[in-house]
Amino acid sequence: MTSRELDALDRQILYTLQAEARRTSSTDIADELDASASTVRNRIQRLEADGVLRGYHADVDYERAGYQLYTLIVCTAPIPEREELAEAAAAVPGVVEVQEVMTGERNVMVRAIGVDGDDLSRIGEELDELGLRVSDEDLIRNTHRSPYAKFGGRRRVTDCTSGDTPPHG
Repeated sequence: MTSRELDALDRQILYTLQAEARRTSSTDIADELDASASTVRNRIQRLEADGVLRGYHADVDYERAGYQLYTLIVCTAPIPEREELAEAAAAVPGVVEVQEVMTGERNVMVRAIGVDGDDLSRIGEELDELGLRVSDEDLIRNTHRSPYAKFGGRRRVTDCTSGDTPPHG
């Protein structure tokens, strides 16, 4: 939890970074928000230090990288063990993301990459051996992301599979 409230500039910086962190410099953000580049750099450092801004991540198109089996594995973990099992699941080879969900059933979402069906079966078996009950498995076709609108700015949806940003309008 942050020790201070986010102001309008903090929210705008977060919005801009969510929209396109890789190709956005503090100078670009400053120009867009009518602030100095040093102010933006200081705000970003403070957001990082406060744990609000936790990192910058590469968005990989797994299919173009030669891994066409990108899957969502829906699991159930006993509530008292959910966090521990989710962390253990993240260490399974082929798993690229694990999310804990605040429900009793279907409370761990695992995103995994496989080169073939056998690879996905192995991942499912390893998750089962950890103590996660696999409820469902779905191949993911595309992922679309958007910066959080309440941070402000104009809405920009990015197709994370192709990396293209559709025109506004």
